[in-house]
Amino acid sequence: MRTTQIMSISLPPSRLLRQFEEVRKKESRTRSELVREAVRAYFEQRYPAVTPTAAELAALRRGRAAFRRGDSVSLAQFLDGMGSKGLEPSNHGPRAKRVLKAAGKRSGALKTPCSRCNKILSAVISSAS
Repeated sequence: MRTTQIMSISLPPSRLLRQFEEVRKKESRTRSELVREAVRAYFEQRYPAVTPTAAELAALRRGRAAFRRGDSVSLAQFLDGMGSKGLEPSNHGPRAKRVLKAAGKRSGALKTPCSRCNKILSAVISSAS
């Protein structure tokens, strides 16, 4: 039994089609892979799995406004600040580099931060507010 359904789309021979083919070739993807990714991204952006609260939306607006003003820090500065406040987790040393077995293979998905890291990030964010 087939686990997928076939869907047909048409694109006019325009800039959109040229861009589609350029990206597909550059990323070494099939047309189906690229369309699936585009549809996934569309739904994730339009219909998020979690609806943010009013407080979260306000925090995002404040953060974006601060970024536009140039009121931001680099990742290195942020991490240095965590270490100077004693917030750096003691059990997190430098990560070993992963060696990919063959060119073109993608590394595993990013893992979610541990609960200790989440507490640290929450403390840093609340102290910055």
